[in-house]
Amino acid sequence: MEPGAGDGRLRVVAGLGNPGPRYDATRHNVGWWMADRLAHDWGLGGFRKEGAAQVARGQVAGGPIVVLKPLTYMNRSGGALLPFLGEEGFVVPEQLLVLVDDISLSAGRARFRPSGSAGGHNGLKSVEAVLGHREYPRLRIGVGTVPPGVSLVDWVLSPMEAEDEDRVLERLPELVEGVELWITDGIEAAMNRHNG
Repeated sequence: MEPGAGDGRLRVVAGLGNPGPRYDATRHNVGWWMADRLAHDWGLGGFRKEGAAQVARGQVAGGPIVVLKPLTYMNRSGGALLPFLGEEGFVVPEQLLVLVDDISLSAGRARFRPSGSAGGHNGLKSVEAVLGHREYPRLRIGVGTVPPGVSLVDWVLSPMEAEDEDRVLERLPELVEGVELWITDGIEAAMNRHNG
């Protein structure tokens, strides 16, 4: 395989979030922020509604790419993946990447992971329920830990402070490179270079 080239198989990158303007700036929509950045940097054009998701399509690293944002609300995110997982020979651990907010990481920190538990995240619970297993890669993007006296729901559905938002937005270009590395070299390579 030539440097920088993938294997030509479809890749599906799903950014988890909630639809509607009231959620755009919230911590829970950081997966959508990352999806938007990927579509922009890869020149995929705008997102178009397809079934239960907003979808951007194109070619990256020599193969087809689908970047999607479920429109089903967080706790039903997994259902929006079904139409894209039905391709013959689709191998979830190699061809699906889920982008998700993480309250266990400080704002701007990020971790690629090959698998794992949902950790209480309703979007990941929904993906796991649809797939029937936990063996799917994810990119966890830190949004800061819940302060004392604040409920989890209120925290993830509130906007970030400007300083934290800047930290996240500054990290996204590097994470685009990480997703490209996942496409060409796999999740371990992305972890080795970009976790931190």
